[in-house]
Amino acid sequence: MKSRIALSVVFVLMAATAFAADTAANQSDAQKSFTTMKSLAGEWEGPVTVPEMPEMSGGKMHLSLRVTSRGNALVHEFQEAGTPFDATKYDHPVTMLYVDGDQLTLIHYCDAGNRPRMIGKASPDGKTVEFELKDISGSTEMHMHHSVFTIVDANHHTEDWTFMMKDKPIHAHFDLTRKN
Repeated sequence: MKSRIALSVVFVLMAATAFAADTAANQSDAQKSFTTMKSLAGEWEGPVTVPEMPEMSGGKMHLSLRVTSRGNALVHEFQEAGTPFDATKYDHPVTMLYVDGDQLTLIHYCDAGNRPRMIGKASPDGKTVEFELKDISGSTEMHMHHSVFTIVDANHHTEDWTFMMKDKPIHAHFDLTRKN
């Protein structure tokens, strides 16, 4: 009797393992990229460098990345490091990432009052996800235009964001270390 139960458990485990492997193998590129992005969930801090505006460089930022909606969305929120979170303040840019059909989509709820939508693609090694502008809801005069997330290791990643100020690109580089 014990051998039948043990054999049944082995078959169930084998089937579950095969199903998990098959599901991972059948993920779309967008879903694989999103899984990579979700691995960044947590609290991060690090300096920002803005070559075109040196006075903005050197400040330390705090980033919160939170998986929500039963794993279907990732909330990305920046604020100045060392400042308490205040839900009544309006200076925390929010970005949402999710899979829409066969595309990894990023919508940035911008301080400029618009909502750029970008489509992401992972690099062949899976360590970088680059987002290109698809369209914008609201004014296009000043807007977030491009972003790149690069995973260095489990506790370090960088983000590069390009903001268009009319026709002039402003680049911000964030060098972030995991805090939890």
